[in-house]
Amino acid sequence: MESARIIAGIARIVRDVGVAEELAQDALVAALSQWPESGIPQNPGAWLMVAAKRRAIDHLRRHHRVERKHEELGREIEAQRQADVENFDTAMDDEFGDDLLRLMFVACHPVLSTEARVALTLRLIGGLTTGEIARAYLAPEATIAQRIVRAKRTLTEKQIPFEVPRGADLGERLSAVLEVIYLIFNEGYTATTGGDWMRPALCEDALRLGRILAELAPAEPEVQGLVALMEIQASRSRARISPSGEPVLLLDQNRSLWDHLLIQRGLAALQRAERLGGARGLYALQAAIAACHARALTAEATDWPRIVGLYDQLAILTHSPIVELNRAVAVAMAFGPADGLALVDNLTSEPTLRGYHLLPSVRGDLLAKLGRFEEARAEFTRAAALARNEREREMLAGRAAECAGSISG
Repeated sequence: MESARIIAGIARIVRDVGVAEELAQDALVAALSQWPESGIPQNPGAWLMVAAKRRAIDHLRRHHRVERKHEELGREIEAQRQADVENFDTAMDDEFGDDLLRLMFVACHPVLSTEARVALTLRLIGGLTTGEIARAYLAPEATIAQRIVRAKRTLTEKQIPFEVPRGADLGERLSAVLEVIYLIFNEGYTATTGGDWMRPALCEDALRLGRILAELAPAEPEVQGLVALMEIQASRSRARISPSGEPVLLLDQNRSLWDHLLIQRGLAALQRAERLGGARGLYALQAAIAACHARALTAEATDWPRIVGLYDQLAILTHSPIVELNRAVAVAMAFGPADGLALVDNLTSEPTLRGYHLLPSVRGDLLAKLGRFEEARAEFTRAAALARNEREREMLAGRAAECAGSISG
């Protein structure tokens, strides 16, 4: 997670995203070489930033940059070396936020395609692997890797300035930045790979970036909508994992563990989005769905018909098969599993969902509720085979075993 901080700080100095990433990697390699012998420093982030900035100075000198810049950077590094490392994060907090926003807007520059903007920013700032980005977009990993390489090359060739856009330019580039933050949060909320159900640090980074953007663009309803969505979703974090680390699905969660401060922050942000005329925006609609869950004291008290109506609007807006799948779940909860299953069956031929593990997972759940346990077992087995998160795979295999037990029983 220190990678994004270092890349952002170095990019401000060298004005080249690709070079900044290389220098940050050099600093991380130096740490792996030196720390086993010298020990991990009291503040690893401070050590890495100083090491990266030294490399930035060497890079500038090799390329014959202005001597005044050398002296300025030298004084900055010397001051940091003398500073109390215990206060490093606090002292650098404002600068880090500014640098990270600059880096986000550079990565989301209009000179790049929308897909390239999202992939590059997720890689540089979110710290996601190309595989994780590919999973989020249901795209081949090789395609994502090519986008990232081409994007960095394009930014260098076009000499894109390292700055936060203003005025009309801000609005034009905001949607790609919001999408990036949204995907970073989603990867933290439900990790696509590995042995952990969540990656809380990514959720925290996405929330922080969203809040900064909300201050930067307070009149943008979609910014408020995204912040609302993330605040409400993050409120469930403690309830989403059992003491043994197993996933706990929404309807099974202990709602007393939900963070009501985050819920109130989210509801307030949703109200701001609605007052700004953004009630039917992409993120505001999703936040309104999350709010329906947040307002329900029990799972049984959830206003499922309203959620179906919100998904109706979201489906028209996005034309997304994944939204249609979520809508089918809501229909099943509101009107019965048979109605939901009919909608899911219509999605089984959708090409983009062919490798999406939640399609057979949802279908298996609805089949089980209808007492069709043999078919449900097959669907859960298929879902487990497609899932890449170890915890999720175990949960789905467990559901398949439960169905097998119901058949034999």
